[in-house]
Amino acid sequence: MQVVCPGGSGELVAAALIIGLSNGALIALIALGYTLVYGIIELINFSHGDLFMLGTFVALTVLAALGLEGGAAETPWLALIAAILAAMVFCGVLNMLAERIAYRRLRNAPRLAPLISAIGVSFIYINIGLFWRGPSPIPFPDLLPDFEFVRAITGADTLITFTTKDAFIIATAIPLMLGLGWVIKNTTMGKAMRAVAQDREMALQVGIDVDKVISFTFLLGGLLAGAAAVMHGLYNGNTVFTLGFTAGLKAFTAAVLGGIGNVTGAALGGFLLGILGAMTVTCYGGEWENVGVFTLLVVILVFRPTGLLGEETPER
Repeated sequence: MQVVCPGGSGELVAAALIIGLSNGALIALIALGYTLVYGIIELINFSHGDLFMLGTFVALTVLAALGLEGGAAETPWLALIAAILAAMVFCGVLNMLAERIAYRRLRNAPRLAPLISAIGVSFIYINIGLFWRGPSPIPFPDLLPDFEFVRAITGADTLITFTTKDAFIIATAIPLMLGLGWVIKNTTMGKAMRAVAQDREMALQVGIDVDKVISFTFLLGGLLAGAAAVMHGLYNGNTVFTLGFTAGLKAFTAAVLGGIGNVTGAALGGFLLGILGAMTVTCYGGEWENVGVFTLLVVILVFRPTGLLGEETPER
């Protein structure tokens, strides 16, 4: 069966699905950072999107040091790996420091206090980005060849484009998500994370180092944000200091849609948002993208307030 929409052919819809999968993978990686932190300490870390923005700037700095900023690379894979590792380490460590300095002492404070602190950290990150790279969009170097698999395989001139960048993003993001799931389910620290998420006081009583577990959770969220930062720059071709607001809002929406605190739900919400946004743009135009996304969010929350995969949890 061929899926069509007003003003668009089946090929356009298929092309939108591919774009949606790539965008959804990026949104999901950022959304996982929100949901991990909320699942452990019930904090909405509003600075997470701006941490992601700083990750793009770190990647650009590394690429500039390699002499690749603003141009195509002759050895893209080594440069790409270096940029991803640098952004992941930077975002992971910075996220841990933010938890230690800005959030740890506020765990037992009224819920508004850590929320305001997170907003403050967000503004700090935004201004660091502004002073670091200025207010104008910055081009991201074209590190991968613009090879289109569908046209190469079929030999036909089609609207469906699946490029090297799409393949790289999907092939990198999905293993990262699966790896996160494996860490949470099979490692000692992952089991400790689940214990702290279920009952922090009981976890403390049985000898779990709660501070270490929470710090590790922030590290994981930062690592994923750093990886997503490089993929975003690679896919969209630029970055800017205001990037964190829009990316963070979409990722937070995805986490809420899937059920904030639920790792699988955050990933599902990210892909749903990416696909829905791309389909809306294709069928009705870019001005309707946010309308479609947030209409879906409202409808789902009306009938299922905990999100698609979220569950009611007692107050901790």
